[in-house]
Amino acid sequence: MPEWLVLTLAMLAACAVVVAVTFVRHRTASEDEDPSETPDVIEYMTMWIGVVYAIVLGLAIAGVWEARSIAQDHVQAEAQSLHEISERVRVYPADVRDRVRGDVDAYVSHVVTAEWKAMADTGEVTERGDELLERLRVDLTDYQPASDFEAQAYQPLLDQLAAADQARNNRAGSTGETMPGVVWFGLLAGAVITIGMVFALQIRRTTRELVLAGLFSALIAFLLFLIWDFDAPYSRGITASSEPFLRLFPDADAKG
Repeated sequence: MPEWLVLTLAMLAACAVVVAVTFVRHRTASEDEDPSETPDVIEYMTMWIGVVYAIVLGLAIAGVWEARSIAQDHVQAEAQSLHEISERVRVYPADVRDRVRGDVDAYVSHVVTAEWKAMADTGEVTERGDELLERLRVDLTDYQPASDFEAQAYQPLLDQLAAADQARNNRAGSTGETMPGVVWFGLLAGAVITIGMVFALQIRRTTRELVLAGLFSALIAFLLFLIWDFDAPYSRGITASSEPFLRLFPDADAKG
């Protein structure tokens, strides 16, 4: 099911629940109930519950957004390191240079096609990607520089390889969900309590109050959906992109 449809249904469901509960409560209310006489303490509690929950939602959104940004930084660092290897290896003999560049292209093509899909489906990187990076490592480390000029390029190439390997490991560690289950429990429980406090204020069945209550519940549903969407940086709607690889290696997608 498309994520935009999930969001729409969640928001409509939240509105429908609030409206339905309002109608039921209105029908079952006693005849002498006066909705204008809400105790001051309830208004005070409702205000502070809303404030506290707004802070919690803000922190949760900031946390998952930061996790997504960090995941994107890992992709950028990995792509840049591989690009540096592909460029700096030009000082090597033609056969070595072509072999190393072929290894880089094969690895990048695998990442932007098969591995990116695997991260979205399973939340893990592939063994094939590890094998391709290891092949690149062997070709770089096993070469013996034949001149001082080549020797000066040897260690920087290994440094870039180490940076790419570290970025890959960081990317692998960022594929899963970032929000612990206990936090989700708190967010959902807080949503129920916050929306439930609307009824403590003895909401009436006027069009204005129903519209405001519906919009309020829909907003909370949207914010919870936004947190859920950002929670897995590589596998949901607003994800970290493979664009850095494609920008530095334009033919990678076609080769894959």
